[in-house]
Amino acid sequence: MDPARKRGLPLHTLMLIGFLVGLGGGLIVNLTIGSDAPWVQWLTASITGPVGQIFLRLLFMLVLPLLFSALVIGVAEMGDLKTLGRAGTKSLVFTVFISAIAVLIGLAMVNIFRPGDGVDPALAQQLLEQGRGGAASIVGSAPESVKAGEFFLDLVPTNVFTAAAENQILPVMVFALFFGVGLVMTRSPATERLQQAIEGLFEVMMKLINIVIRIAPVAIACLMFNLAALFGWELLVRLAAYVGVAVGAMAIHMFVVYPICVATLGGMSPLKFFRGIREAMVVAFSTASSNATLPVSLRIAEQNLGLPRKIARFVLTVGATANQNGTALFEGVTVLFLAQFFGVDLSLGQQFVVMLVCILGGVGTAGVPAGSLPVIAMILAMVGVPPEGIGLILGVDRFLDMCRTTLNVTGDLVVATVVSRGEEDTDATAPVTVATA
Repeated sequence: MDPARKRGLPLHTLMLIGFLVGLGGGLIVNLTIGSDAPWVQWLTASITGPVGQIFLRLLFMLVLPLLFSALVIGVAEMGDLKTLGRAGTKSLVFTVFISAIAVLIGLAMVNIFRPGDGVDPALAQQLLEQGRGGAASIVGSAPESVKAGEFFLDLVPTNVFTAAAENQILPVMVFALFFGVGLVMTRSPATERLQQAIEGLFEVMMKLINIVIRIAPVAIACLMFNLAALFGWELLVRLAAYVGVAVGAMAIHMFVVYPICVATLGGMSPLKFFRGIREAMVVAFSTASSNATLPVSLRIAEQNLGLPRKIARFVLTVGATANQNGTALFEGVTVLFLAQFFGVDLSLGQQFVVMLVCILGGVGTAGVPAGSLPVIAMILAMVGVPPEGIGLILGVDRFLDMCRTTLNVTGDLVVATVVSRGEEDTDATAPVTVATA
């Protein structure tokens, strides 16, 4: 049993408490003593700083095997392509398409409204210099500019183990996609056992991530203390602007992009669609977990939307892991916001890299609460932003997690609706046995 449950407090509540404790302590220090006081310098350098860095290093340690195993499984589960034919191809193409739209909306909103601007450049540069060394030692530095030819050439690793050792994330993710395709194309007892082994790796990584996340309340308090002691009230103003931009981008994707896709590509009335999926949206918002919402989504896809059972089960089961376009949008918004906050000017080429990693990261992000945090920390270090900046958003992450999970689940049902158009239900006589909770 989760220790948080034994204490009667869920983990997200403990994370919020840690956020408020760190924020309050940091603001008091900023307003009364100042971050230059000797004992404050000692505390941030010897206690709160190392604790926060340990938390981030644990995330970095686990993110590469987590992403690799999740991506391989997400692609390999499309082994039903042989039986579903064009339905599987449509699912894959539309998932990438709608995730790209989601990330573009998020990046456009952050570039237009620039919620991270306005902090003291000297303070931002001070923390940036402190964090860059640690980021470079963990993930390496990002290129200042990206040339198209070199970028696509670098996507293909000459040695995947070297790429992994040097923390070249994109080449490793490309290899994982090819590896998953190879599993789909090569079906034998040996490859079935290999897939099971990779699924076991994924389960182990998820277990370890859940263990690491349990220390998040303490880490958040330490990270927020350091940030609040340095930036003061500017922190709250920028945080409110970030939440507004993130929710606004999600709302555009939910109430503009999805209805257009349902009406034009799915051939269904958006009003009928949203009326039919209300229960799944409520469950997704309350649990912040795509996996926990999957049984409800399966039931309403068949009963409320009238989608072919076999198509719905394939698309929604794979989509719970592979179609996280709300998460991809959130990751893009968060990375650009923190880059603006710390005064890191990302070129269009670097933002393009961020977009690609977010799309692939959406496929490799676990459908559980806080599943995107390791990916965000990794992307921050890739583009030269202090990874400890993630502490700035962790206090409000539970609410944003609920919002993006609702977007993810709705997106899965949109994909199922689009893919089901023109497909016949070849399994209509089978009874529905999906649980309702």
